[in-house]
Amino acid sequence: MNSVTNPACFSSPNLLHLSKSTLHTITLPTTSYYKPPSSNVSTTNRTPLNYYYKTKHIQQHHLSSYVASVSQFISCSNNNNINTIMIDTNYIAVTLFTGLLGFIFLSFFGRPRPRDPRCFAGDSYQTRNDPTRVDYPRGHGIGADVIIVGAGVAGAALAHTLAKDGRRVHVIERDLSEPDRIVGELLQPGGYLKLIELGLEDCLEDIDAQRVVGYALFKDGRNTRISYPLEDYHSDVSGRSFHNGRFIQKMRDKAATLPNVYMEQGSVSSLLEESGTIKGVQYKTKTGEETKAYAPLTIVCDGCFSNLRRSLCKPKVDVPSCFVGLILENCTLPHPNHGHVILADPSPILFYPISSTKIRCLVDVPGRKLPPLANGEMAKYLKTVVAPQIPPELHDAFVAAIEKGNIRTMPNRSMPAAPYPTPGALLMGDAFNMRHPLTGGGMTVALSDIVLLRNLLKPLQDMNDADSLCKHLESFYTLRKPVAATINTLAGALYKVFCASADQARKEMREACFDYLSLGGVCSTGPVALLSGLKPQPLSLVLHFFAVAVYGVGRLLLPFPTPQRLLAGVRLILSASGIIFPIIKAEGVRQMFFPATLPAYYRAPTVDGI
Repeated sequence: MNSVTNPACFSSPNLLHLSKSTLHTITLPTTSYYKPPSSNVSTTNRTPLNYYYKTKHIQQHHLSSYVASVSQFISCSNNNNINTIMIDTNYIAVTLFTGLLGFIFLSFFGRPRPRDPRCFAGDSYQTRNDPTRVDYPRGHGIGADVIIVGAGVAGAALAHTLAKDGRRVHVIERDLSEPDRIVGELLQPGGYLKLIELGLEDCLEDIDAQRVVGYALFKDGRNTRISYPLEDYHSDVSGRSFHNGRFIQKMRDKAATLPNVYMEQGSVSSLLEESGTIKGVQYKTKTGEETKAYAPLTIVCDGCFSNLRRSLCKPKVDVPSCFVGLILENCTLPHPNHGHVILADPSPILFYPISSTKIRCLVDVPGRKLPPLANGEMAKYLKTVVAPQIPPELHDAFVAAIEKGNIRTMPNRSMPAAPYPTPGALLMGDAFNMRHPLTGGGMTVALSDIVLLRNLLKPLQDMNDADSLCKHLESFYTLRKPVAATINTLAGALYKVFCASADQARKEMREACFDYLSLGGVCSTGPVALLSGLKPQPLSLVLHFFAVAVYGVGRLLLPFPTPQRLLAGVRLILSASGIIFPIIKAEGVRQMFFPATLPAYYRAPTVDGI
C-alpha cells in the first residue's frame, strides 16, 4: 500500500502523487485543439475543422473519464485535516494499459482518415448525394463542383478563384506546356485592378513584366502622348506588358498549389447532356484514353478556337484583319513605358515592351489573306510597305527582326456574346466573347467576368440546385454586359477609325480623332479611361465618339461654312454613325444601356462588388 499525505495535490494538474518508492503522476492535457480559421478561409470551409475539433474533444473526454475511474477507487479519510488514500497498484497498472488501448483506438478510428493526395479536399458544399457526383476515372476520388475546360488566362484565374471559395475544381487543358503567342501580352490598368481583387497580382512577379502608363500616337511625322488617369489610384496601379506564356504558367502554378484543384492535360471532345442539362464532359487524356468527368457546373473557356461554343451560343465570328508579329531587340521606344500606335497605311502598327530587353511589334494587315511567308513575299511586304512608316528610333531594329526570320501571324477575331442560357454550363473568355485586340481589352473583360461570377456563386451553397444555378448564370450574362460591351465597342470602333480609307469622310474622322486626343484634358483622359478599363461606361463612350465627329465637323466648317463643307460634315456624322451603331446593335442596345429593364438583372443576390 502507498499512502499520500498531501491534500494540495488535488489543486494542481498532478492528480495523484504517490510517496515511498513509487511515484505515479497523471496529468490532464491542457492544450486547446481548436484553431480559429484564418481570415482568408471561407466560412463554408469550417466543417472539416469543426469535425477535427470534435474528435480531439472526444479523445480528451476519454482521458478525463479514465482519470475519474481511477479516482473512484480512492478512499479518503479525514483525520485532523490529513487525507489518507488507499490505492491498489495492480489496478493502476491494468487501468493504465486499458486506457492506453482505448486512446490508441480512438486516435486511429476516431479522426478523419487522410485522403489520397490526388483526391479533392473539403466537403463544405452539399453535392455528396447527387447522382452526377461520381468518382473520377483512374482513382481521382471525390467528384468536382466545377469542371473548367481550358487553362489559359481565363481558365487558370477562374480555377484559382473558385477553389479559394471552397469549390472542388477539375481543370482540363489541351496543352499544359508554356504557350507561345503573339497576343494577350498587354494588361490594361482596369484588368490589373481585377487581378488584385482576385489575389493574383503576384503572378506578374519574376516574369520581367513592364509597367505601361499610357499610349503614344504617331501620324504623318507627328506624335502625341496620352497617359492613363491614375491620379486617384495607388502608385503600383498601371498597365503591364509581358510574355503571355510566362504569365499563364505562373497562374497555372498558383492554381495547382490549392489542394482542391485537379489540373490535367486532355482534349475535350464534347459536353455530356441529359434532359437539356450539361452534366460534364467527355475527353481524351494525355495517354489517349477516352473518359468522362462529371460536375454540377461546366465552364468552357478554351479560347478563340473553341470547338464547344456552338452548343452554348450563337457564334458570329468575324475576322477583320490579321496580326504579323515580330520581336525587336537592342532598341528603345521613343516614349518608355508607353504603348505605341502608328496610324499607318493601310492599318495600325503596335509597339510595346514585353520584357526589359524585347519589344513586341504587331503589324495589322486588313482581311484574311496574308502575303505568303515561305516564298519571301511577307518579308518583302514588311520591308517595302511597312518599314518606311516606322519611327526612326525603331526602323533599324524592325528591319533586323525581319531578316532574322522569326515572323508569326495571328488572325484577329471579333465575336459578340450571344449565349444560349444552358443549365449546368457557362462560356467565358475568348470562347464566349472576342473583340479586336488593338486596344488590348481581352484580359480585362475576362478578369472582370471572373470577379462577377465569383460574387454571384458565393451565396450558392448547393451547386446541385439546378434552378437556382441557372438563374445565377442568366444574371451573369446580363450583369457583365455594360462593362464588356463598352470595351468591345471601343475596340471595334477605334480600329475602323484608325484604318486608312479612300472615303473622304473616314479620312476626316481619322484626322479628327488624332487631333481630338492631342487636345489633352478631358478630350484625352475620357477616351483613355474607357480604353484602360478604369471607367468602362457605355454612355461616356458614345458621347466621346460623337464629340470626335462634331470636332471633325467643326474643323471642316472653318474658316467659313459653305454648302460643300456642310455636306462633308453631314457625311462625317453619317460615317461615324455607320461605324459605332452596328457594333452597339450586335452587342445589344438594351443589355448595354438599360440592363435594369431585364428580368435577369434582379435574379442576382445582393453581393458586394456587383
